[in-house]
Amino acid sequence: MAGQTMEKTRTAGVYRVHGRTCRGGRCSCSYQGSVYSPRDSKLIRKHFDSLREAELWRGEIRGAVDRGEARAQTRKTVDAAAAELIAGMKNGTRLNRSGRPYKPSTIRRYELALRLHVQPAVGHLRLVDVDRGRVRELIRRWTLAGHDPSSIRNELDPLRVIFREAIEDGEITVDPTVKLTLPQGRGRRERVADRTEAQTLIEALSAPQRALWCCAFYGGLRRGELRALKWSDVDLEGGAIRVSRTWDDVEGHVATKSEAGDRSVPLAGMLRRTLVEHKLASGRGGGDLVFGRTPVDPFVSSTVNLCAKRAWGWRQVRNPDANARPRTIWVKAREDALEPITLHEARHSAASYLIEAGLNDLELTATIGHSDPRTTKAIYGHLFPDSRATITTKLDAYLGGAEEAM
Repeated sequence: MAGQTMEKTRTAGVYRVHGRTCRGGRCSCSYQGSVYSPRDSKLIRKHFDSLREAELWRGEIRGAVDRGEARAQTRKTVDAAAAELIAGMKNGTRLNRSGRPYKPSTIRRYELALRLHVQPAVGHLRLVDVDRGRVRELIRRWTLAGHDPSSIRNELDPLRVIFREAIEDGEITVDPTVKLTLPQGRGRRERVADRTEAQTLIEALSAPQRALWCCAFYGGLRRGELRALKWSDVDLEGGAIRVSRTWDDVEGHVATKSEAGDRSVPLAGMLRRTLVEHKLASGRGGGDLVFGRTPVDPFVSSTVNLCAKRAWGWRQVRNPDANARPRTIWVKAREDALEPITLHEARHSAASYLIEAGLNDLELTATIGHSDPRTTKAIYGHLFPDSRATITTKLDAYLGGAEEAM
């Protein structure tokens, strides 16, 4: 910089930097460490307040450069990295942590989060200039703006990926998004219908709807998987459903969420009987959609939920507060109305049935379509009240046997 002079020290690659105020023996200088990176044909430089700090840093970075773990600082901005990320996600050169292409819905979500929330705040900055403090300030800003905890996590996701990719590409050495303390919400709604309630909910539906919800409750398929399911995927004689695709509203048929999502789901007797009845009533087969509003058009989720709620004894009315949203709310249409449930919560219930049925970790994970058994148990490992009695019985039998042996 103008006005500065550099003086060699006892250590090669470390220099004393004299500023304009270094006059008459009063020196307020700093120290610069530098290491040449053959990979980048550049010097890696950093300034320190003391000679010792500069010497220690140079020793560490020199070893990292030799091992290929450190590179000269990139001048790439967050905007440029975001553009590269989205382009790579779209053309398939950027893969998710499972080594699979990103789903179209994920790409759209990342694009929106980057454009509306990340880039306006830090897009102009170089990656190396986005430190932990800036990321924390970004999170505080979103919190003060009223973003809920789940939204903040979604908005931060693409920035996490940008820095993870930059680390892997050797462009930076520190990821400022690691181990952040994020706002905590109340958590997801843990709605689970036990076996008796599930049967009551299913029986209240019309015949075409009954098969769909039965498949969610007893097969554990995701909503997108149900929308994309074809009769060619259903082996009624062999007793299995082959899940190999899901439905995206823009792209249509796409691959499942992960490699583990491509799976074979066994048909419980109750589900098999319901599907047989549904196939005979619909007159479809082969490549036709099992639950489509037509043989080639998937069902509309909002329509399915509306029909189900009405069948369970609910009706929509105008919100009494004319200025509030939503404009309409659901109220009971009769005293014996059943508590509504969503297709995702029906899958939630199915996973809990599998746990109660005694499936081991591998069977449970393979059936529900998760990559890691810990994920399955963390999300779906709920104990129903009636299962506590079973546990108590088993424990009493075990302890009773110990007493007899004494």
